[in-house]
Amino acid sequence: MTPPRPMRFMSDNTATVCPEILAGIAEANRGLAVAYGDDPWTQRLDSVLGAFFGTTVRAFPVATGTAANALALATLTPPYGAIFAHHEAHIACDECGAPGFFCGGAQLVLLEGEHGKLSAGTLARAIEEHPVSVHTVQPAAVSVSQASELGGTYRPEEIAALCTVAHTRGLKVHMDGARFANAVAFLGCHPGDVTWRAGIDVLSFGATKNGALAAEAVVFFDPALVRDFELRRKRAGHLLSKSRFVSAQLLAYLEAGLWRRNAEHANRLARRLGEAAGSRLLNPVEANEVFVRLGEAGRQALRAAGFEFYDWGAPTSGLARLVTSWDQSERDVEALCAALGDLPGD
Repeated sequence: MTPPRPMRFMSDNTATVCPEILAGIAEANRGLAVAYGDDPWTQRLDSVLGAFFGTTVRAFPVATGTAANALALATLTPPYGAIFAHHEAHIACDECGAPGFFCGGAQLVLLEGEHGKLSAGTLARAIEEHPVSVHTVQPAAVSVSQASELGGTYRPEEIAALCTVAHTRGLKVHMDGARFANAVAFLGCHPGDVTWRAGIDVLSFGATKNGALAAEAVVFFDPALVRDFELRRKRAGHLLSKSRFVSAQLLAYLEAGLWRRNAEHANRLARRLGEAAGSRLLNPVEANEVFVRLGEAGRQALRAAGFEFYDWGAPTSGLARLVTSWDQSERDVEALCAALGDLPGD
C-alpha cells in the first residue's frame, strides 16, 4: 500500500525560498563586490530598514535567529546580568544556552504569562522581587517574542507598558522578531508602532521563516547602543565575508513587500485551521501557529493520513502545534481542516 503524500505543518522553516528572494540573490551574484559588509547591498540596509520602521536605525545582517538573539542580548547585558523572559521563549527553550554563552554568563529569569506573552504587572513584580546585591545577577534586560512561541501577538500598548516598566528600572528591551512580519500583518499596524515607538531598544528581525534562505538582521533603534556589537559579531563567527547575499535577501523582502504578502498568506491559512479545530483550539490564532488538543488517538489518526506536525508539551498531553508557511498548499490546508472535523470528540 502506497503511504499517503506527506503534508507538512511542522514549521515554517520547512518552506521553500521565495522566488523573488532567489532573484535578489542572483542579481547580487554578478561581478566582484567588497567583502565583510562594505558591499552596496549591505550599505543600503540601514536606510531601507530605517524607512520600513520610520526612524534612524543601525542594522547588521546575520544568518540565524539564534545569533541575532544571543548577540543582541550580549550587547545589552553584562556577564553578571539577568534577562527576564517568558518561560516558553525561544531563548529559553530552543537556543542551547546561547544567550548566556554569548553574554559570558548572564542568566535568564523565566516568567509566566498567558499565550506566551509577558504582562507589565508580572514583569514589574518579578523585578521588584528579584534581590539585588553584590551576591546576585543584576537586572539588565527584558526579551519579548513577537509573535510569541504560543502564537500570541503583543499589541502596541502592551509593548509600551512593558518597556515603561523596564526603562524606569534601568533595563533595556529586546524583541525576538522571528515571526515579526506575521505579527504586524495580524495587527495591521505600522512596524514602528510595536518597536521603537513603543520603546523597543533592539530587534532581531527575522526573514528566514517567511521566505528567505538564511537572512536575519539585528536592528538597533538607538545607534548609541551598538557599542561593541560589531566585535561581538565577528568573534562569534557571524561577520559574513559575502554578506551581500544575506543583505540582498533582506532588501528584496522589504522593498518588494514580500514580508507582508507572505505573512498574510500564512496567517490566513492558520486562521482556517483554527476555525476547523473548533473546541480543540488552545490559543487564539494571531499569527501562523495553531495549537490544538488532539489526544493521542487524534495525533495518530492525522499522522496516518499523511499530516506532519510537532507534538507540544508533555508526551502524554495530547497537544500539537500546526504551523503554516508562506508557500503552504491551499489543498493541504483544506485536507487538514476536513481531517480535524472528522476526528471523534474528546
